[in-house]
Amino acid sequence: MALNIPGLVSLSVFFTLTLATGIWASWKSKKDQQNRNPTEMAIVGGRNINVFIGLFTATATWVGGAYINGTAEIVYLPSKGLLWVQAPVGFALSLVIGGFFFVNPMRSKNYVTVMDPLQETYGNVMGSLLFIPPLLGEVFWFAAILASLGATIRVILDIGGSLAIIVSACTVILYTLLGGLYSVAYTDVIQLVFITLSLWVCIPFALVNSATESIYYTATHQSYQDPWIGKIEKQYLGRWLDDFFYLVLGSIPWQTYFQRVLSAASPGQARLISYLSGLGCFLMAIPPVLIGAVAASTDWNQTTYGLPSPLERGESAMILPLVLHYLCPAYISIAGLGAIAAAAMSSADSALLSAGSMFAHNIYRKILRKKATEMEVLWAMRISMLVFGSGAAGLAFYSSSVYDLWFLSGELVYALLFPQLCCALFAPSTNTYGSAAGFFVGLLLRLLAGEPALSIPPIICYPACTLVNGTYSQLFPFKTFTVLLTLGTILAVSYLAVVLFQRNFLPLRWDVC
Repeated sequence: MALNIPGLVSLSVFFTLTLATGIWASWKSKKDQQNRNPTEMAIVGGRNINVFIGLFTATATWVGGAYINGTAEIVYLPSKGLLWVQAPVGFALSLVIGGFFFVNPMRSKNYVTVMDPLQETYGNVMGSLLFIPPLLGEVFWFAAILASLGATIRVILDIGGSLAIIVSACTVILYTLLGGLYSVAYTDVIQLVFITLSLWVCIPFALVNSATESIYYTATHQSYQDPWIGKIEKQYLGRWLDDFFYLVLGSIPWQTYFQRVLSAASPGQARLISYLSGLGCFLMAIPPVLIGAVAASTDWNQTTYGLPSPLERGESAMILPLVLHYLCPAYISIAGLGAIAAAAMSSADSALLSAGSMFAHNIYRKILRKKATEMEVLWAMRISMLVFGSGAAGLAFYSSSVYDLWFLSGELVYALLFPQLCCALFAPSTNTYGSAAGFFVGLLLRLLAGEPALSIPPIICYPACTLVNGTYSQLFPFKTFTVLLTLGTILAVSYLAVVLFQRNFLPLRWDVC
C-alpha cells in the first residue's frame, strides 16, 4: 500500500490545530493567573473552569482511543457482542455516582488531588504507598494510548507507527507542559468535536457499502459470523458482573476524574459536570457500536482487504480503522483517522497531567520539599511530566505488554485505592493501621489471583476457576471480592487498633502511627 498523502496532510493539520489551541490556552491561563496560585492554576485551573468547558473535558477524558476502539472491537467479536460492551453504561454510572457521593466531600475541603484526603487521614508514608498504583496506571494508560494510535496510523497511512508515537507524545507533552489544565481542557473541546463529527460522517458510508449486510438483520441472525448482539452465558455471569462493578466503581478513584470536578467554580457546577459528562460518555458510544456492527455484518472478501477476515488474522483490535479504511471512500476515512487521533490525544494529555500533578503536589511538596515555593512545585510538575511522558512513549513500542500492564494497574487502583478513598471520606475513624493492613491484604489477594495476560498463574483458585488452553481463568467476581475484603480489613483493623491503645492493652509508646 502506498503512502496516503492526503491522510498525512489531514493529520498534520489536526496536530497543528491541537498544538495551537494548547498554546493559546496556555497564554490565556497566564493572563488569568494574576493574584492566583500558579500551582492550582496548572492543576485545577484556578477552580475557574466553566460548565461548558468542564463538560467537554470530562467527557473527552473518558472517550479516548481505548474507548472507541475497544467498543467497536467487542461488538465485532463473535465471542462477545453488544451485551459485553460495558464501558458506556459503566462509565456513565461511575460519573453519576462520583457526582452524587464524592464531589461534595472533595470540593468542600478544596482538595487539589485524589491523594489529598488519603494523606490527610493516613499520613505521608501511606500516601506515598497509595500513590504507586495510580501513577503506574496513568503512565501505562498514556503508553497504551500512544501504541493504539501508532497502530491505527500504520493501517490507514502506511507509515511507521513509531513516528506517530513520537510525534503524538511530543505534541501532548508540549502543550500540557505549557498550560496545565487550561491547555488540556481547551484542546479537549477541539478533540471531542473532531471525534463526534468525524465518526458520524463515516457511518453512513460504511452502512451502505455493498459488502455490508443490514445490521438490523445481523443483530439477531447468523450471517458472516454470529449475531453481533452477543450473549452472556451462565458460567460467565460472575465475570460479567465483576467487570461491570470494576468499570463503575474502579473509574472513580482517578485523578483524571477529580481534576475536572475540582476545577469547577462551585460544588453545584462540579456535580452538574459529572452528571452531564456521564450522559456524554454514553452517547459517544453509539458511533463505535454501529461501526462494530458493520464490521460483523461485512463480507470482507468483497473488499480490498480480502480473506481471511480481521478476526482470523488476529486484527480485531484494529477493526474500527479497518472499517474506515476499507468500507468508506478515501476522503471519508481521513476524517475517521482524525477522530481516532483526537480520541487518543484527549485521554493522553489527561493521564500525563494527572501523573505530574500527583507527584508535584503530594510527593514533592508534602514529602520531599515541604518548604518548596509555588514556582518550585510548578517546575517539579513540569519536569515529572516530561519524565513520565518520555517513559510512556518508550513503553508504547511494546504495545502488547503495555496493555496488559495497564489493565493490571487499573485493577490495583480498584482493589487498593477505592476502599481507601471511601474510608478516608466516609469513615474518618479509620486510621493508618487499618489503611496499611488493607493495602497489603488487597495487594496480596489481587496478585495471588493471577493474571493470564502476563502469564502469572493463580495461587488462589476461586470457585469456577477453569483451565482453558493451558491458562487458568477466574470466572468468580474476584476483583470485587478483593475490594470488599480490603474495605472490611481497613475498618476492622482500624477499630482493633483504637481498642488496643485506648483500653491500654498495648502501651501508647508502641503507637508508631
